Amino acid sequence: MSQENSDVMKWYVVRSVSGQENKVKDYIESEIQRNNLGDYLKQILVPTEKVVQIRNGKKINKERVYFPGYIMVQARLEGEVPHIIKSVNGVIGFLGETKGGEPVPLRRAEVNRMLGKVDELAEQVDNIAIPFKLGETIKVVDGPFNGFNGTVEKVNEEKRKLEVMVKIFGRKTPLELSYMQVEKV
Repeated sequence: MSQENSDVMKWYVVRSVSGQENKVKDYIESEIQRNNLGDYLKQILVPTEKVVQIRNGKKINKERVYFPGYIMVQARLEGEVPHIIKSVNGVIGFLGETKGGEPVPLRRAEVNRMLGKVDELAEQVDNIAIPFKLGETIKVVDGPFNGFNGTVEKVNEEKRKLEVMVKIFGRKTPLELSYMQVEKV
């Protein structure tokens, strides 16, 4: 692809049905290929962040869509291309377009910020989604107080620990437990 060609490729934001971003991305890619318009589409991104969730004491790595309902498309919107993208199942339309008007490309600064965010998100692997809230009832599943229920009094994100108030022999006792030692009731 020549240099002036890639300058014509601009970033657009496609609005999609939330929760179906990756499916919509695949549909757009296959429709563009099916119509032999691969030269008009450089890349499609669904920015995601890695989050670690804890379920039943086990760490589960999940990817969460960072901008639900939005897909970034680097393309040359000429001829049939915008129409094909818009007709894909799950696509609501382009962001920034006036009703019936032209899709508006992202500005260079927005693109850089967005792409920077994508890189940054890919690196933040240990960004654990804090699965517990203050005042929530939990059950201790590990350690000497296994089987006791308690209430979350404090959440320490850095140490991934909870301060839990547990009733032991009729008296409330504060315990410090790791996320792994408790589960939601």
